[in-house]
Amino acid sequence: MTPSASPSGPATPTRRPNVLVFFTDQQRWDTTGLHGNPLGLTPVLDRLAAEGVSVDRSFTCQPVCAPSRASLQTGQYPTTTGVFRNGLPLPRDTPSLARSFRDAGYATGYVGKWHLAGDHTSGPVPEEDRAGYDHWLAANLLEFTSDAYETTLYDGGGAPHRFEGYRADALGTAAVDFIDRDRGPDRNRDRPFFLFLSFLEPHHQNSRDDYPAPTGYRDRYATPWVPSDLAALGGGNWAQHLPGYYGMVRRLDEVLGRIVSALERRGELDETVILFTSDHGCHFKTRNDEYKRSVHDASLRVPTVLRGPGLWGGVRLPELVSHVDLPPTLLRAAGVPVPPEMQGRSLLPLLHGGDGGDGANTEWPQEVLFQISESEVGRGLRTDRWKYAATAPGADAWNDPRAERYQDAYLYDLRSDPDELMNLVTDPAHEDVLEELRRRLVRRIVDSGEPRPTVTAHEPAPRAVSEDTV
Repeated sequence: MTPSASPSGPATPTRRPNVLVFFTDQQRWDTTGLHGNPLGLTPVLDRLAAEGVSVDRSFTCQPVCAPSRASLQTGQYPTTTGVFRNGLPLPRDTPSLARSFRDAGYATGYVGKWHLAGDHTSGPVPEEDRAGYDHWLAANLLEFTSDAYETTLYDGGGAPHRFEGYRADALGTAAVDFIDRDRGPDRNRDRPFFLFLSFLEPHHQNSRDDYPAPTGYRDRYATPWVPSDLAALGGGNWAQHLPGYYGMVRRLDEVLGRIVSALERRGELDETVILFTSDHGCHFKTRNDEYKRSVHDASLRVPTVLRGPGLWGGVRLPELVSHVDLPPTLLRAAGVPVPPEMQGRSLLPLLHGGDGGDGANTEWPQEVLFQISESEVGRGLRTDRWKYAATAPGADAWNDPRAERYQDAYLYDLRSDPDELMNLVTDPAHEDVLEELRRRLVRRIVDSGEPRPTVTAHEPAPRAVSEDTV
C-alpha cells in the first residue's frame, strides 16, 4: 500500500474515479482493529481507515441478507424496494447504483453473492434481474453453490465457472481479473469502473451451521477475544464458532490487500473510491435461535470505511449513518447524479464543511431507522443514547411487510448499558423517554415512505387465571 495520505489526499484525478465496494456478509463491527479488536484481524482495512474515513457508527437498515442488499443497491429502505425479507426479488425497474454508474459511462461489474433474484434460482441470475450490471460473475445464493473450498459462479450467459482454493480467494481473483482486463468490450483504462464485490464470508456455511476458515486459520484464534455482549449473555454458540469466524475475517482482509495491491500496481489506487461494509452483524444465537434478525447492535452495527478522492484524512465520523446513505455517497464522490428515488443522503457534506457538491442540508439526523422482519415485524431507532423498537402484536413476520399498529417492545440505555442487557421498556421511570421516542419513530416511519402507524405503550401479557381465583 501507499504511505498514509495527507489530510487533503493525493491530487484530484483527471477523470472520474473508479468505485469499488468490498462487501462482506454477517461481519460484526468489532471484528476490526479500528473498533478495538486486539487480534490484528484487519490491518489492511485499518490502514485504509487511517488514510480515509471510518464511519464509526454505521448501521444496516435491516439485519438480514436480502433486505440489506436491496438497500445498498438502491439507497432505499427495504419496504420501499419491496424486498422486506429473504426470497423476494428486487423489482426490475428499481433505480440502482449500477444503472446510475452505467449511464455515467462507467464499466460496471458484479462478483460474488447476489441474493436479490428471488428463490427461483440459486445459481445463474437472468440479465433482467441484475439491476443493471454489465460484467457478471456471481451466484444468486452463493451459500448453496459453494463451500469453503468449492466455488461455482455463473457468468452473464449463465455458464458455470468453478474455482479451486478458498472461496474468498476465488472471488478476489475474479475481482482482480475484472480490474485488469474485464471492464468491458473496449477494456479502456481511461474508462472508470464500478465494481461490487460481494463475499459470503464470514457468514456461516448453511449446510452444516459452521464457520469454515481457511486451513489452519481457525487454530490461530483457538483462544479468541470475546466481545463483551457475548461474554455477558452467555449461551449461544460463540465459544464454538468464534475461532473460525475470526479466521474468515482475517482471510477477507488479506484478499482486500490483494485488491489494493492490484490497484496500486496499475497506478489507480488513489483514483479509486473504496467502500468496505457488511450487510449485518452476528450475535451467535445469544438473542434468538439464529444469528441476526434482532434489534441489538450485534445484529445492526457494521464496520464501514471509505477511502479515495474526497474521502481522505483519517477521519473518524461520529454521526449515525444508515446503509441508505452509502449509495448517494458513492455517486456524489464520483460526480454522478443521485436518483431522486434514493432515500439516504451523501456523507460528503459532513466531511467538507457543508460543501459536498450536492447542496444537501448538513443538519444530520440524530437517529437511524431500522426495520425487522422474519423474526418479528418491528420498527426502531438507534440514537446516540437509546435503542428503541416497537413490534406489531399478531403480525405475520414472514408475510407482513409492515403494520398499522406497533407497541413498545425494547428500550436500552446505551450510555449505561452498551451491551443491551437490561430492557427498560416496562420501567415507569422511562415513560417520558418512551413518549418522545414513539413520536420520533412515527415521524421516521412516515419519512421512509410508509403509512403513518399507531405506536402505543407496552401492554403486559394477560395474567393466567388459576382455579383458586375463579
